[in-house]
Amino acid sequence: MSFLPPDNDRIAPRPSRCARLATATLFLVGFFGAAVSICQTQTQIGGVLCRGGDGNFDAEFRTGIKVHVGAARNEFSTHTCAAKLSWEKQELVVATGVAQLDLDAFGVDLGDGLPVAAFQIKKSDTDCCMDYGIYSLEKPPRLLRTITGGDFFSARDGDLDGSVEIWTHDAAAANGFEKLTLGELDFAPTVIFRFAHGRLLDASAEFQSYFDKELARIKAGVSAHDLEDFKNSDGSLAEMPTPTTADRLHHLRVLKIRVLEIVWAYLYSGREQDAWRALGEMWPPADVDRIRAALLNARAHGIGGQADGTSADHPEGKKKRLHIFEAAGGPGRRLEVNPPRAILLELPTASVIQQFGSQPQLLLDLVIDAAGKVRAVEPTEKASVVDRDRIKMAMTWKFIPAFKDGRPIASHMRIAVAPKQ
Repeated sequence: MSFLPPDNDRIAPRPSRCARLATATLFLVGFFGAAVSICQTQTQIGGVLCRGGDGNFDAEFRTGIKVHVGAARNEFSTHTCAAKLSWEKQELVVATGVAQLDLDAFGVDLGDGLPVAAFQIKKSDTDCCMDYGIYSLEKPPRLLRTITGGDFFSARDGDLDGSVEIWTHDAAAANGFEKLTLGELDFAPTVIFRFAHGRLLDASAEFQSYFDKELARIKAGVSAHDLEDFKNSDGSLAEMPTPTTADRLHHLRVLKIRVLEIVWAYLYSGREQDAWRALGEMWPPADVDRIRAALLNARAHGIGGQADGTSADHPEGKKKRLHIFEAAGGPGRRLEVNPPRAILLELPTASVIQQFGSQPQLLLDLVIDAAGKVRAVEPTEKASVVDRDRIKMAMTWKFIPAFKDGRPIASHMRIAVAPKQ
């Protein structure tokens, strides 16, 4: 079976860019082809579980610890979100009165052998960044680690080698850098974390092929003529625009962003010499020393400063592919595991669905990693219509992963997507 790989293996989009979701019915195809309704307590709100007090999710882990994400109940916190973990007659408040709250992972092992719940928390809509709170799911639950300064976090096994990493962008370093906003960037510098023996390690250098794809894409949009034009500027672009210079300054600003993104891709993937070489080739010569010092200072105050060290334990080319267990029952298929359960499923808008007729059900085969993220998707041979919008959105879905012998594992499952009648 061939699967459609993720588009450039990009991190999940920022919540602000996600569309409001259509109402729909989703079914997990189980034993003998029977359809079992899933995710009945989940409301999807623009890429996060709760935004502005709208959205709800509940689940329970095998240890008896329950998670709840939903509207804050405090009378002074209207239109805000809250989350808590509860067990027996006790509870631990994760956050309350915040603008956005999301459960990124539940029951997942981030590398230390402990099942955890990982929450994304945005205190205010005006904040540039989210906090990533990681809590143990063993009684009593406790906060293990908080990571701050990322624009969006995604725990995932990106190369299906059995090791789960935390992918994010260094929004703390990029926001306001050279008076640029995050909205002007395609993405802030990518950072990839991994836990090992209780230590948070920066593993970005292990994923140079990912950064190389980004480098190729960015470089393809920069012509030699445009680059020469930028090199003839002062670099800081501090000139106040006039009616005759506004268009050119905007063009130079876009080029400046592209050059910064190229330098960042080298720098954050552990290739510092290549970063400075690229900077020297593409930046206005008189301004190189200034911008290099500014880049180093911003990175030192960015998200990477929270790491306890760097990791290169799994160099690319030597990683082993993980066994993918069968979580889709049916004729001739034996269910090997406890199947995944949905956390957040984005769907096309009703107008997109309607163009495929009155029966637009689509059967999808998914590969879901041990962090509950979709790593590959393909319509089944029974699909009468190939809806690329639904296939693309399926790559953003997240689940409580499948389990085998109490451990989260990668799995294959089949899901049917159709609007409510």
